[in-house]
Amino acid sequence: MMPPFSTLQDFRALLQGAPAPDPRAREAALARNAQLTKPPGALGRLEALAIWLAGWQGTDRPAIRSPQVALFAGNHGVVAQGVSAFPAAVTALMVENFARGGAAINRIADTVGAELTVVALDLDRPTADFTTGPAMTETECVAALRTGWEALRPGTDILVTGEMGIGNTTSAAALCAALLDGRAEEWVGRGSGVDKEGLARKARAVQAGLDANPSARGDALEALRCLGGREVAAMAGAMAAARLRGVPVVLDGFICSAAALVLARSAPGALDHAVAGHRSAEAAHGRLLAALGLEPILSLEMRLGEGTGGALALGVLRAACACQSGMATFAEAGIGP
Repeated sequence: MMPPFSTLQDFRALLQGAPAPDPRAREAALARNAQLTKPPGALGRLEALAIWLAGWQGTDRPAIRSPQVALFAGNHGVVAQGVSAFPAAVTALMVENFARGGAAINRIADTVGAELTVVALDLDRPTADFTTGPAMTETECVAALRTGWEALRPGTDILVTGEMGIGNTTSAAALCAALLDGRAEEWVGRGSGVDKEGLARKARAVQAGLDANPSARGDALEALRCLGGREVAAMAGAMAAARLRGVPVVLDGFICSAAALVLARSAPGALDHAVAGHRSAEAAHGRLLAALGLEPILSLEMRLGEGTGGALALGVLRAACACQSGMATFAEAGIGP
């Protein structure tokens, strides 16, 4: 579907007009859940997850038949500040690895039956170094949002967004610092495995980015333009397309959650269609999820990105659907007083 926006203000307005989940389907799912052959609440969060899916799918018997993992890759000018343990060239090499099927996300997507879509965004043209000014122009940021929007394929019934981009934990930390306050040191983490000096360089780069882009504080889309990356914006665009089409979203790790934060701070309810697939080992991810009001489905000390944690959570969500939609009721099982 052609993206129905050409400016950041257009994009913001779309989010403000996003539809709500189906309340009747949710009520029907609650009623069915109460009749299933188990004590009330015995399946814990599986029950809440199934009912959440029911509201977005418009049925009391939700199912996951066509999941998609959309992985976006981009390069960052802030890498020049020594914020990563790897050079920017690794981004393109990993995209080639995805194409060959050699990455963790290839294997996990296959395991959970999800279609993997990989989109590389101008890898030969990194964003500008945000320590000296905005990472992107509005035109560049909108183009990345539109790329993400277009990546949501027709027929997808649940979306996981993922990323690859050397330097993007620094970008995510800067977004969090701009929109959630706190000191730069509180948001940076080890990322690709930087040492103590590398962590200090990341904190300095984030603070320099905040100082160089004062308009980023308090305006989520301006923060995305000034401090984000193309792949971060593309994830936000894909999540927004899913929101407008009523497709539920499973968030991956810290960087994906920073993209989600942009939506959440752009319009009330813009992230109602999303759950947190996991809590990553990146230091600030738990704090970011708390700010978003999201409880992770999994916590496996992962910090790879690529959509891996979100994709793994699809297995739990499939089980939730199977129980909600396929279990017998007490009447069907002949159990009752």
